[in-house]
Amino acid sequence: MVIGFAMSPMMKNRPYRLRDIVRRHGAGFVIGALLTCMAVLIQLGLPFIVRYLIDELTEGTLTRRALMQGVLFYAACIPFAATLSYWMRRLPLRAAHTVEYAVRRDLFAHLARQDAGFFRRQRIGDLMTRMTSDLTVIRDALGHGVLHGVRSLVALLVAFSVLFRMQTGLGAILLALMFGMVMSFALLIRAIRRRHTALQEQTSDLGHTVEETFSGIRTIKGYALEKSRRRRFAHENRGMHQRAMGVSFVSEPIWPLFAFWFSLQLVATLVYGGHLVLQEQITLGDLVLVNQYLLYMQWPVLSLGWIGNLIQRGRTSWYRLLTLFATPPAIADNEQTDAGIQTLRGDIAFRDVGLQREGKMVLDGINLRIPAGSTIGITGPSGAGKTMLVSLVARLCDPDHGNIYIDNHLLSTIPLDVLRRHIGFAPQETMLFSETLAHNLAFGLPSLQEDVIRWAARIAHLDADIARFPNGYETHVGERGVTLSGGQRQRASLGRAVARKPAVLVLDDVLAAVDIQTESAILDNLTPVAQTRTTLLVSHRLSALYRADSIIVLENGRITEQGTHAELLARNGYYARTYRLQQFEAYASGHREGTHA
Repeated sequence: MVIGFAMSPMMKNRPYRLRDIVRRHGAGFVIGALLTCMAVLIQLGLPFIVRYLIDELTEGTLTRRALMQGVLFYAACIPFAATLSYWMRRLPLRAAHTVEYAVRRDLFAHLARQDAGFFRRQRIGDLMTRMTSDLTVIRDALGHGVLHGVRSLVALLVAFSVLFRMQTGLGAILLALMFGMVMSFALLIRAIRRRHTALQEQTSDLGHTVEETFSGIRTIKGYALEKSRRRRFAHENRGMHQRAMGVSFVSEPIWPLFAFWFSLQLVATLVYGGHLVLQEQITLGDLVLVNQYLLYMQWPVLSLGWIGNLIQRGRTSWYRLLTLFATPPAIADNEQTDAGIQTLRGDIAFRDVGLQREGKMVLDGINLRIPAGSTIGITGPSGAGKTMLVSLVARLCDPDHGNIYIDNHLLSTIPLDVLRRHIGFAPQETMLFSETLAHNLAFGLPSLQEDVIRWAARIAHLDADIARFPNGYETHVGERGVTLSGGQRQRASLGRAVARKPAVLVLDDVLAAVDIQTESAILDNLTPVAQTRTTLLVSHRLSALYRADSIIVLENGRITEQGTHAELLARNGYYARTYRLQQFEAYASGHREGTHA
């Protein structure tokens, strides 16, 4: 499990290797291994006391004083061995938990640096399984693997050394039987590894189904698809049950096999060892010592199969994690990054920018200048590339050709944390966290600043709604903001972006779910805020754009129109046609409402 081939930001461009993590937290493993050796030596030394007493008793030379000394010495060793046994377990297991914590921390940091495209390719349920179940398997492989691996190795080496020195033939017979046991375990372990891999994959599938179902529960209920989802869950759950039973099928024979081989060893000891006693080649005390060693070696021998199973499962889980570490962030700071850039004003320039997705040009030949402190409106038909255009500014993705500049700095040279610290981004797809409204509004702030939160809520025209909530700003919004309406979620997202008081404000169609009156009130509040920062305002509703300093129309990834509201109306293009259509729809809607009234 010390294999490493992934590039990780935490390891300073070195392959991410488990041994590097273990080395930093390895004191517990080393000390635990030493204590294990001491405990095993004491446990294997105690039968010599019993052998001495039995042999002396058999020969009739055992004195009362020698008996009491032997018993007292035996009794004194027991609490010492128990103390060693406690610490030999505590230290490596604690170190394994520390390694698990460190790997989970590094993995989370690595995943948090990935671009949006990575998460489109990955399933969230699978990522959750790797960060929980797989890491638990690795922890057990390290903790119990070190503990019982060292214990088994030392116990078997010392025990067989004693047996061979005592009587070579008896030691050879027991070793041959031991070899047969280990080989039978090895065959089972190979099968366990294959089936455990399939089980982990099925666990990921089940986790993905559960996460997807509960995340989209409102849509599922809206389309009355509960039975369909239950059938899918039942299919995945049945698959997981079958694979778990498959793992049990090949792992459960380990115990009967152990009992079988141990019985053979016991029979061989009694038959051949008894013969040696009768031939006076060994003493009765020696035979008792061999039996005690067999009893003591039950767990070390059995644990060989268990340890092998643990290590195989750990290797499988580690490879699954390494596939994540092997994926470097598509967007990250590099050798071109200029750490001296710490502040931005927001002067943005696109120069012949193009972006391709799945063989299609999403943006093509974009040339655009957005002066610092100005507001630009962006509109166009669905799929024209509006969201991708504003995503480029925050480096949520990078262009395939052309360059983007902010304050004459090439975008890729600006440190990512500096760039995103200066941008307030309200995305088209609103994502609220299952916390309070105050927490969501202050999400981008260094601390919970009540005055800023209230100011941002007022700008987003959300303060009146919050005042009607029983718990006000301490209202919990539920999973993904489920307790709020679509318009309230969008306004919370807008308030969160504004609260940062950024140099660049990106609003991606955040007024689509509000009515005309609310939109007008928000724009009235937003106008003085936008005058002090660069604002990119995306909207299909043109009534939200007429106050912008400049407006562009995107069609098929190209800028087809650019100018002020009045200039675009005069050109009688897409903008003018869309504006007249929306005006007519608004008039017709108002007329219908008046007629019904």
